[in-house]
Amino acid sequence: MIMRKSKINRINRALEIPEEVVSSVPKITALGFEKLMIENYKSILEYQDFFIRISTCIGIININGFDLKMNEMTSDDIVVEGKIDSLDFEEIES
Repeated sequence: MIMRKSKINRINRALEIPEEVVSSVPKITALGFEKLMIENYKSILEYQDFFIRISTCIGIININGFDLKMNEMTSDDIVVEGKIDSLDFEEIES
């Protein structure tokens, strides 16, 4: 298995494929203070107009704000819009 991952990593580097494309690690993109895109999420744990909790493979993302809405969702990414005050993270202990 280690040999296979090594080969895959070499191929990805040779093709210049970004790590976030081939891994399950979440990627968070902020567009100002009113829009977030979260890629590679697992599930939505809690959703209210002032607080959203999203599970990922490495922990939980907490979004705090006002008038929060999840306007665009696919099985791989979510777009959160509203007045975003803060983000914090809960790391999963191994």
